[in-house]
Amino acid sequence: MNPVTSLETPPILADQPALDLINTVVMENGESVDHLVSDAATAAWLSRMTGGPVEASAGLGARAVELREVVRQAVLARKRGDAIDIAQLNALTRQMSSHMALVSHGGHLHTERRYEGDASWRALAPLGEAALTLLAEGDFSLVRECEHEECSLWFYDRTKSHRRRWCSMALCGNRHKVSRFRERQAK
Repeated sequence: MNPVTSLETPPILADQPALDLINTVVMENGESVDHLVSDAATAAWLSRMTGGPVEASAGLGARAVELREVVRQAVLARKRGDAIDIAQLNALTRQMSSHMALVSHGGHLHTERRYEGDASWRALAPLGEAALTLLAEGDFSLVRECEHEECSLWFYDRTKSHRRRWCSMALCGNRHKVSRFRERQAK
């Protein structure tokens, strides 16, 4: 997945969908900017995340923000080594019912996950599942916040050396290198 380097849209660079959900709030010019401001904006972001069309159903933006904030609190608690309020997260994911179905395409059988219930919760189900998987199975020594002082983005460090410092080299890594260069030139 190629990172989106423009902050006009929420970046997709965390290498983990639940962390990308958290990253829908970004710092721009020292101000916190929420990119899930409407059902349409949320549907557009989910379409980018999933690679397929997502309908801007009523309540999608509000439910995505609700899920994001519960996931954010759980990730922060897990990162600090504190207990996670699993009841709140489970209450949200309970609304994201799914089941596996056997599907035939051209005589070939395969399984497919099908989501039921309200359209907005169906659209958010993959993110809810990704959050549960991260919290239960993720290596939180690899869950990191970008080291740039003006950045609030999170990522899952999947690099071979596990020494990733920046949300993106194109964003914060480059800004850091430029500021260090300017510091050296000023001396």
